Amino acid sequence: MRIIKNETNLRQKKVLLRLDLNVPLSEGKITDTTRIDKILPTINFLLKHEAKIIILSHVGRPKGKIEKALSLKPICENLKIKLNQNIELISKNLKEVNSDDLFNDDDQKIVILENLRFYEEEEKNDNVFAEHLASLADIYINDAFSCSHRAHASISEITKFLPSYAGLQLKLEIDALTKITSEIKKPITCIIGGSKISTKINIIKNLIPIFDNIIIVGGMANNVLKFKGYNIGKSIQEDNCNKVIEEIFSLSVKKNCKIIYPVDVTVGKHLKDLPEIKGLNDVSEDELILDIGPKSIKNINNIIEESKTILWNGPAGYFENPSFAKGSLEIMKKIIEKNKANTIYSVAGGGDTVALLNSEGAVNKFNFVSTAGGAFLEFLEGRELPGIKALN
Repeated sequence: MRIIKNETNLRQKKVLLRLDLNVPLSEGKITDTTRIDKILPTINFLLKHEAKIIILSHVGRPKGKIEKALSLKPICENLKIKLNQNIELISKNLKEVNSDDLFNDDDQKIVILENLRFYEEEEKNDNVFAEHLASLADIYINDAFSCSHRAHASISEITKFLPSYAGLQLKLEIDALTKITSEIKKPITCIIGGSKISTKINIIKNLIPIFDNIIIVGGMANNVLKFKGYNIGKSIQEDNCNKVIEEIFSLSVKKNCKIIYPVDVTVGKHLKDLPEIKGLNDVSEDELILDIGPKSIKNINNIIEESKTILWNGPAGYFENPSFAKGSLEIMKKIIEKNKANTIYSVAGGGDTVALLNSEGAVNKFNFVSTAGGAFLEFLEGRELPGIKALN
């Protein structure tokens, strides 16, 4: 895979830069700029080397139709301020745009093409559409790891028509995930949560042979507790999971990986209730398990203390209510403490985990925090991502 950082001859070259600027919008305003902030180093690198930048991205799922509410205009305005650049949003039909239509102003260094998913050809990985996009530039850069599990025209097919490179952020993401899947410092621990065990089963199975500890928390842990014969009251759970859980425990024994689950819990009778700590045998029928208890926190923090590498995907409880955020916050604090001492390599990912770290201003206190969602999970499952395959 060629990395754009190693290229120095970019002066006046037109660069198609595929980014993931799919930020949350409310009434035309951006509510979280994390994805924009992460790609600024790549844009600044290209500006420094005097390239002409053509940004490609999408927002939402317009399914091949133009939706004004999903325009890239708010993102264009945000980038203008952050980069102090005159940036033009090209809203003309992309199929009618040609290279001569771009950069008519000599001072202009960046243009943004309107939402790629306004065109059905994008998600169909259409060869003609990809070739047309490629005709606008001299080289192509993929800095959208979070879209790289999609075989779309601007991610996969386009690499057939232009010299293609990985961007700075994409390279960082791959390097971080490689450190927790192949270039590992042991002992290595995974803390995994989420409401459905079925959505994470392939990740768990893929990680068991290479990890020393897998700690199951959140809604997923309820299924494990039920499997082990404990009452979970009216807690969130998934049906028909016993066979899957049996497979996990059986594989973990064969591969010498410890599976850890809560030994005590924090409950409430509803989501806004006050917390009550209970032993596993004491949960009543009308209670919800909403967090791990203090003994579980101590166990998990002891494991983190002994670990050299950690992957965290999924909070320990219903952290949206501060009464049930203690488990997640204590885990976060312990990882940060180890990070400060430079005794652990830490990677976190998944929407809820990132939201928790953002709310605590802790994103920069981990070695790497992934906003990639589906691509992050598919990489951990050991799948080959179409966007990465195309660059290779």
